[in-house]
Amino acid sequence: MRVLGVDPGLTRCGVGVIEGEVGSPISMIAVGVILTPAEFPLEQRLLQLHDQLQEWVDLHRPDVIAVERVFSQHNVRTVMGTGQAAGIALLIAARAGIPVVLHTPSEVKAAVTGTGRANKVQVAEMVRRILSLESIPKPVDATDALALAICHLWRGGATNRIANAVTAEKARLKGLRTS
Repeated sequence: MRVLGVDPGLTRCGVGVIEGEVGSPISMIAVGVILTPAEFPLEQRLLQLHDQLQEWVDLHRPDVIAVERVFSQHNVRTVMGTGQAAGIALLIAARAGIPVVLHTPSEVKAAVTGTGRANKVQVAEMVRRILSLESIPKPVDATDALALAICHLWRGGATNRIANAVTAEKARLKGLRTS
């Protein structure tokens, strides 16, 4: 499975592509940060983010896109930019017919480090170890994008199996009621 992780941001949007299966080694395919100049008009920044993120999707052809779920912060302006950047990723995924999943920062931290309270240094070090990298990708937005992709690879399969089991059980129970 190939996963594109997107750590949304209007000024810096982290992107990372990994490939692997649960229980097997995971490899990093690509990592980077999409930058948009703060002095550009908002619509131009969103267009630039769209175009560059679309290039990542076209080049790497992910099976799924994992995006950090936007959560409320104290700075409304930051949240707005993050939400707008996340919306671009969701739009690109929808247009390409690629499944998209949202993970909270706590889910990502827990999946990668074992605790939802890990700090950025701990997450970055675990990403380096999991992907067998010589150094931690910089800036932190790039590392966060890889952590999102790892989170989905590890948790997504289990989440899908649980959802399928619940659906099957509901169908079974419905069948018992109608017979």
